[in-house]
Amino acid sequence: MSYETVIGLEIHSELKTNTKIFCGCATTFGAEQNTNVCPVCLGLPGVLPVINKRVVEFAIKAGIALNCKINNFSKFDRKNYYYPDLPKNFQTSQFDLPIAEFGYVDIEVDGKVKRIRITRIHMEEDAGKLVHSGTTIKDSATSNVDYNRTGVPLIEIVSEPDISSPAEARAYMEKVKSVLEYLDVSNCKMEEGNLRADVNVSLRKVGATELGTKAEMKNLNSFKMIENALAYEIERQEEILDDGGHIVQETRTWDDAKGITLSMRTKEAAQDYRYLPEPDLLPIITTDEEIEEYRRGLPELPDARKERFMEKFDLSSYDALVLTTSRQMADYFDAAVRNGADAKLVANWIMGDLSKHLNSENKDISESLVTAENLAAMVTLISKGTISSKIAKTVFEQMWKTGDDPEKIVKEKGLVQITDTKAIEEIVDAVIAANPKPVEDYKGGNAKSIGFLVGQVMKQSKGKANPGLVNELLKGKLDA
Repeated sequence: MSYETVIGLEIHSELKTNTKIFCGCATTFGAEQNTNVCPVCLGLPGVLPVINKRVVEFAIKAGIALNCKINNFSKFDRKNYYYPDLPKNFQTSQFDLPIAEFGYVDIEVDGKVKRIRITRIHMEEDAGKLVHSGTTIKDSATSNVDYNRTGVPLIEIVSEPDISSPAEARAYMEKVKSVLEYLDVSNCKMEEGNLRADVNVSLRKVGATELGTKAEMKNLNSFKMIENALAYEIERQEEILDDGGHIVQETRTWDDAKGITLSMRTKEAAQDYRYLPEPDLLPIITTDEEIEEYRRGLPELPDARKERFMEKFDLSSYDALVLTTSRQMADYFDAAVRNGADAKLVANWIMGDLSKHLNSENKDISESLVTAENLAAMVTLISKGTISSKIAKTVFEQMWKTGDDPEKIVKEKGLVQITDTKAIEEIVDAVIAANPKPVEDYKGGNAKSIGFLVGQVMKQSKGKANPGLVNELLKGKLDA
């Protein structure tokens, strides 16, 4: 039986503030457990919260960048539920009047653009963190609570159920992450929990309009985890439905080591959080003039930068998308081109050798010893014919290890490309004399055999011969 997959994401992003949302405690990650706390974020009796103005500013910027309507009037509410990591027994969040609503982002998967609608963006405080003795809550004998994260400011970005596959879910999460990075409102370090998602997934028969029963998976904090968890959960639900069973509405956890989802708790009905207006915080009033001022102050965002790269540098849609997904990579590309390097060559080196080295060592581009200026200088040496693309590989390896200037490396190691026609001609003559069979094959009509001869010339010149000149000399002698 054929099914349609229906997915919605609730993305939680910690905001890049120095202090928490309602108190002056630090938001530093990795501090000793239960040290970044005070009576306000611990919810002790008699305390009063005060809103961090920077949180509101960041939320409004995110709302505008994600094409939302910013509400002139919004308020905080108390979301009542009990969990050990919630010391007040309620979470200060927003309910019926959030800061932003009715947005969207456009994603691209397999060359097709799709619009994913955003229901709302609201501000809230983060909960604490359970520290389990095992690998997951399911296999833990004990769990301790660290309240350092309690009160760290969050925005929750809730999508409509417009996502149809694990690949689309990943693309949507990547796009939202990219926008937040460009705005510089969140560190977006998924490994630190700065950015994580609750994922809802259900199946329905193809052509049906009514949504199926959903399962929810909480706190997925990597793109790979989101894709893998969804792929498994879709397969699990398909098997149950094909066998005539029924999906149970429940919250499940992803076991990354085993590659499976596990049931945590069933949800027979939607939980009643008994929201009530937060009496200790004033409503947030934002004028149209203030909203426009925030809009004018936004940086160039990923979609706009992608279009600029395509129009100004004649890059393909795919190349421009790869280069602009990360603000740091886009800044790196811009810096290299500003230094006079050929844009297409720069793009190829960033997406090729540089990305390969970054990925293999699990580094961010900001940690690369190869600066944008030095990459530009190396690309310029290629364009001028000073070094060949093959020699450039050797130069890049040295730059990656040492961070040295490419011109210095080329001079010290004697890697300047040979462009002296007479010197190359001597090597060509020697190669032709030493390889009668490929020469005979070429003259007999096998044009591909010249590739072997070119390779021999390059080998004897230790990669320094100008490849274009080698081809030209070989053809001239063999066709004579």
